[in-house]
Amino acid sequence: MFNNATVLVTGGTGSFGHTFVPMLLEKYNPEKVIIFSRDEMKQWDMAKKFLNDPRVRFFIGDVRDRERVYRALDGVDYVVHAAATKIVPTAEYNPFECIKTNVVGAMNLIDACIDKGVKKVVALSTDKASSPVNLYGATKLTSDKLFVAGNSYAGSHQTRFSVVRYGNVMGSRGSVIPFFMSIRGEGKLPITDPRMTRFMISLEQGVELVWHAFNDMEGGEVYVKKIPSMKVTDVAKTIAPDAEHEIIGIRPGEKLHEQMISAEDSFYTYEYPEHFKILPAIHNWDKDINRIKDGRKVPEGFVYASDNNCEWMGEDQLGEWIDLNKSKIGSI
Repeated sequence: MFNNATVLVTGGTGSFGHTFVPMLLEKYNPEKVIIFSRDEMKQWDMAKKFLNDPRVRFFIGDVRDRERVYRALDGVDYVVHAAATKIVPTAEYNPFECIKTNVVGAMNLIDACIDKGVKKVVALSTDKASSPVNLYGATKLTSDKLFVAGNSYAGSHQTRFSVVRYGNVMGSRGSVIPFFMSIRGEGKLPITDPRMTRFMISLEQGVELVWHAFNDMEGGEVYVKKIPSMKVTDVAKTIAPDAEHEIIGIRPGEKLHEQMISAEDSFYTYEYPEHFKILPAIHNWDKDINRIKDGRKVPEGFVYASDNNCEWMGEDQLGEWIDLNKSKIGSI
């Protein structure tokens, strides 16, 4: 699909883009990969990694800027939408800004992709979009709904939209693993709540889920990767076994356990060997055999949450992953 194609990544200088672009260039042979983002310094730093690859292009712009999004999409075949305001406390204290990027930005991109004839779009979501309790999650749920409905909104146009949803990305910039590693020498690690659990996924697994979505999608599906859970206290023990745990309380907008499929989603959800697929509730698309394929319907009331997960990551597994990825943890 991607051979000789032009692929654009919104928010492409973030953690996902730093992994997606090299993997795409290695596995496929796209004509162009366009990094669309608003921070020229991040683009400057990222460009140094691809100095000898003419396929990689950089385009300054913001998904909030409708006209700039239209210009960026000239000749683009496929889009990965990774741009977002995603830090939970930041969104809580700057709600207008979060909505402009996560909701208005999604609307701009959907309109532009349809009008410019983009073939397929995959938008990145988050576990916080399922039964959201914070503004970030609420805006991402809204964004998910916009991309699902975009398949109907496209009318006679051929553009198709789908969503991928996954949990805490291990080692990404701003996540708990690099934070704990940066302060482990102090002998004390802050823990919001000793019961807290999180889903754990690597960036490489996230990229592979996006590729699967592009290959499998008919339009409107939400793909949910099956990934292990881990207690935050176990993450802390792995990184600093002798450190004291200081309980500081849950931050504004934070959940005790994350969720990726709610009981309400269960009526439209199908299970596959490595993922789940939430089908659209509109237009009876959840009964479309082309979208269901070989999926098995989950039981009514099924909930996929980090505390009821059947797969758990142990301290040894996380320790092995950290040893293999020390050089890049927290750098992207």
